[in-house]
Amino acid sequence: MTYARAQHRDRLLVLLALAVLIALAWAYTLRIGLRQAAAPDGMMMPAGLPWSAADFFFMFVMWSVMMFAMMLPSVTPTVMIFEKVRRPREASGRPFAPSGAFIAGYLAAWTGFSFLATGLNWWLHENGFLSSMMGSAGPQLAGTLLVVAGLFQWTPLKDSCLRHCRSPMSFLMQHWREKTSGAVFMGLHHGAYCLGCCWLLMLLLFVLGVMNLPWVALLTLIVLAEKTVPWGKFLSRLLGLLLIPWGLWLALAA
Repeated sequence: MTYARAQHRDRLLVLLALAVLIALAWAYTLRIGLRQAAAPDGMMMPAGLPWSAADFFFMFVMWSVMMFAMMLPSVTPTVMIFEKVRRPREASGRPFAPSGAFIAGYLAAWTGFSFLATGLNWWLHENGFLSSMMGSAGPQLAGTLLVVAGLFQWTPLKDSCLRHCRSPMSFLMQHWREKTSGAVFMGLHHGAYCLGCCWLLMLLLFVLGVMNLPWVALLTLIVLAEKTVPWGKFLSRLLGLLLIPWGLWLALAA
């Protein structure tokens, strides 16, 4: 097999693996969301009731898989560029740095966020700030989240993290590390930039419901567009301008 054909084969295998991961994550997310919509009394513990360890574990898994479903599409271009850079380096005798390890590191970053989000979910539910276990926040809290997220869209931190997410080749050239451990570290590092860019947008899931499927899908498309389309930075600023008055309206109308 020629080098070009081997490289093409490897890229197709990586793309297929990502497609399978995205499909499985979305299948689970849709299943939970549709079950919640069909039987809200069975899926949504009323506010104020204590969680069991099983409840926390279920919510942690749910948050983790939902984050995978929402974030994997936007990181796919970066993974494909990683594979494009990795293959010729390996062919020239450099240590093996598998794309799977990069993906694992990236998902580990979002798994950590999911644990913190589950803890916040628990605290908000236990203290009556959510309508149910997977429900929405009250108007004042929802309004505050929207305003803070809208303001964040205009901050230097958002711009810096978004710039790294929108320039994967530059990120890889600056932060490349060899071997499997290096690939995991690069995935974690890139995931940290994605967290810095998107964490407040993810917390907006508390506004309309943690498993509100249209809201989940819309946020996924927003994150994907911010990172991939030519006018992504403009979209980020425009989103901020939309979120701030929406949040003020919710908070003041309560």
